[in-house]
Amino acid sequence: MTRHVAVIGGGIVGTCTAWYLGQHGFEVTVFERRDAVARETSWGNAGVVAPAYVMPWAAPGMPRKVLSYLFAAEAPVLFRPVASAALARWLAAWLGQCTLERYRLNKSRMQRLAFYSRDQLHSLRATLHIDDGMRQGYLQLMRSQQDLAMAAPAIAMLQEAGVPHRLLDAAACRQMEPALSVHTPLAGALHLPQDESASCPAFAQGLADAAIKAGVRFAFGHTVTRIRVEDGRATSLEIERAPGERAPGDPAQAATARQARSERAEHLLQRFDAVVVAGAVDSLPLLAEHRIRLPIWPVKGYSTSLPLPDPALGPRQAMIDEAYKVAITPLPGQIRLAGTAEIGSPRLVPRDAALRTLVKVGRDWFPTAADWASASCWVGARPMTPDGPALLGATPVGGLFINMGHGSTGWAMACGAGKVVADLVAGLRPEIDLDGLTIERLAR
Repeated sequence: MTRHVAVIGGGIVGTCTAWYLGQHGFEVTVFERRDAVARETSWGNAGVVAPAYVMPWAAPGMPRKVLSYLFAAEAPVLFRPVASAALARWLAAWLGQCTLERYRLNKSRMQRLAFYSRDQLHSLRATLHIDDGMRQGYLQLMRSQQDLAMAAPAIAMLQEAGVPHRLLDAAACRQMEPALSVHTPLAGALHLPQDESASCPAFAQGLADAAIKAGVRFAFGHTVTRIRVEDGRATSLEIERAPGERAPGDPAQAATARQARSERAEHLLQRFDAVVVAGAVDSLPLLAEHRIRLPIWPVKGYSTSLPLPDPALGPRQAMIDEAYKVAITPLPGQIRLAGTAEIGSPRLVPRDAALRTLVKVGRDWFPTAADWASASCWVGARPMTPDGPALLGATPVGGLFINMGHGSTGWAMACGAGKVVADLVAGLRPEIDLDGLTIERLAR
C-alpha cells in the first residue's frame, strides 16, 4: 500500500487533501512556497460556500456579455487579451461550452461535488471545533428584469433538484436586509437559505493545525521544481527550499521564529510513494513535462476588505450583485467585496477598473457601512477550466494525482474534492459519482 504521499500546494484545496490523506493513515508532507496555508488564491476570495449558486462561467449569453463590457468603466468582466496560444485554445474551448445544454451538464457536475463538499465542511467544522465566522444564507440581488431573466435557467435547475430557494420582491428583500440602500434599483432577489459564508483562511489554518497534531507535515517556503518519474510512475520530487525556512516535519507554525540558514536556496530530492498536485497554475509545468497538459487558465479575481465598525450598517448574510457579479460578504469585523473576472495576462497586477467596480457595488448597496474611499485591491489567480468543473484523481502517470482547476469555487469545493482524491489515493471508491470530474473528460 502507498505510504508516503506528497501534496503540492498549501491552499485550501491542498490543506483539505492533506487532512483526509492523513486520516487514511498515510505519511503526508505538504509543500507550500508561502510561509503559511491559504496565502494566495485562498486568501482574498469571497468567502462564500454556496452549492446552490455554483455554476460554470461558460453560460448562454456570456460571450455577448463579455463584449458588451469591453469599454465600460465598471464591469464584472475585464478582457485584456495577450499573445498566447494557450489562452487562444482556452477561449475557443470556453466558447464551445456556452450553450444551454453544456451549461446544464457542467453545472450539475459542479453542484454534485459542491453539495458533497458542504456536507464534509460541516462535519469537519463540528468535529474539530473550527471557528471560521460562518453565516447562514445567501442572497442574489437583481437590479433589473434582465438580471431576473438571466437567472431563469439556474432557478429552473434549483427547482428540478429540489433545492430550497425563494424569490423575493424588493420590499421583502429589504425587510430581510434592512441596511440595503433604498436608492439603488432592485427588481427582486433569490434567497438560498442553506448556503453560507465563512473565512476560508481561518478554516484552512484551523484544519492545518488539526492536521499537524495528527502527524501531517507542512514544509513552508518549499517550491517543487520537478516531479521525477521512473518506469511510468512518480517516485520523487525536486524541491527548492528558500533561505531561512524549516525542514519538513517541524510542527510549529512557519510564520514564527525562523532559523536563518544560508543566503542561497537549498535544493533537495525526496522520494514518495504518491504525489498529489493541488497547486494553482504554477503547477501546470510540473505536469506538462510528463505530457499531462491541462486546459487551465488563471482568470484573475479581485477583492477589497474594509473594517465594518457598525455591523448594523452592513449585510446580515452574504449576497451577490447579479449585474456586476460582485459578492458582498460579512466577515468578522469586516465587509468584503469580491468579484471581477479578468481574462488575459496571468500577471497579478491590480487594476483600477476592478477596484472601481468593487467600490461602486459596495457604495450602491451599503453606502455608510465602510470608508469606501480608503479601499485597496487584492488580486489572485483563479485556476479555471473552460467548461467549469475541476479535474480530480489519477493521471496517466502511476502514483500521480491531481486536484486542480476549481476556479472561483475552490472554497466551496475543497473539502469534498480533498476527500475524493484522498479516497482515490487510498484505493477506495469515492462516495460520489465522478463522471465528468476526472481527466478522462478531456479525452472525450
